[in-house]
Amino acid sequence: MGTGRDRGPAPPLPGPPARRAAQPARFGAHYDPDAFGRLSEGIARFFGTARYLVFQTAMVISWIAIGYFWLGFDHHPSLFLLNLAFSTQAAYAAPLILLAQNRQAERDRLRAEEDRLVNQRTQAEAEFLARELAASRLSLGKIEATLARVEERLERYEERDGGDEPEPASG
Repeated sequence: MGTGRDRGPAPPLPGPPARRAAQPARFGAHYDPDAFGRLSEGIARFFGTARYLVFQTAMVISWIAIGYFWLGFDHHPSLFLLNLAFSTQAAYAAPLILLAQNRQAERDRLRAEEDRLVNQRTQAEAEFLARELAASRLSLGKIEATLARVEERLERYEERDGGDEPEPASG
């Protein structure tokens, strides 16, 4: 009995059993979508450069020249393979370019959302400053009214006393 093999089934793992059963088994290769997206953006950017156009033109001219001069006048198989190469390149280029455009559109959407939030905060700050300015103007108006009343009382006081200055106390 002491071998450890007679203990029976292992205790259940912690956590709800439904959650463990709901996780699918991972078979096959796993890839990072962001890494693949960055790679496709790089390829799409390369396809849109003058360097690629020069490279492709040089390749086509070389292909035709080799097919014509090396194979003689029978250049149809060479052009067939060139057409196959271009078709393959186009078949891969179009989805990669579309993927790059989709990723750029997503970045643009996020940037537009950030801009909208910044504009919203700026507008709120501008409205706050406008309210503060209006409150300051009201306070300034009250101060001016109080100052006018004080000046008016001072004038009445001076008129009543006849403008006599009090004599300094001798000491």
